[in-house]
Amino acid sequence: MVKTFSLADLPATIPVFPLPGALLLPHARLPLNIFEPRYLAMLEDTFKTDDRLIGMVQPLAHQKEGSTPALHRIGCAGRVTAMQETEDGRYLVTLAGISRFRIRDVEDGFRPYLRSSVDWSDFERDLGREPPDEGFDRPAFLRSLSKYFEKNRLSSDWDAMKEADEELLINSLAIMCPFELEEKQALLEAPTLADRREILVTLMEFAVRGGGDDGKVQ
Repeated sequence: MVKTFSLADLPATIPVFPLPGALLLPHARLPLNIFEPRYLAMLEDTFKTDDRLIGMVQPLAHQKEGSTPALHRIGCAGRVTAMQETEDGRYLVTLAGISRFRIRDVEDGFRPYLRSSVDWSDFERDLGREPPDEGFDRPAFLRSLSKYFEKNRLSSDWDAMKEADEELLINSLAIMCPFELEEKQALLEAPTLADRREILVTLMEFAVRGGGDDGKVQ
């Protein structure tokens, strides 16, 4: 069971991991393969804290090579809930999404990774149960999803999708589908689950009309 947090429990400063296309959402899980020395150091420092939080954030497009990455102002923090070391020195980590945050300032320091002072106050609702999406029409949603999967040659367990909790289904698809960076950011910033579902359907329908990436959703 993932540790629960109140707004008062959340730290004022967290390490941030700017990983393009890696979307974490509250109440969802994100697997990570960590191997770069700076992020191995970040992970080691994270395990020295009580909260074990890492902030996932999307870098802005069109970065200058070698410069400190410019970041979107809204990210999502996850608690490290599982870690496995591989024989070649990598760490396979699972983050459980806790809450979104707004970046105040990115700190310059002696650490090889980025840390940021953050504001959680706009996202206190992330810490509780997500209200149900009253407008969720599962058959219509699955029809849109089927067209998107067929267009992009994706595959999944359809029986499981028919039975899945709506929040788990919508968030898992938002995380796993091969959308562009700015599209992932729009899904992250959606105020409610219903808003995220509407954005997700719009993106899928747009991809069906205009093409999409190849891949496979597990």
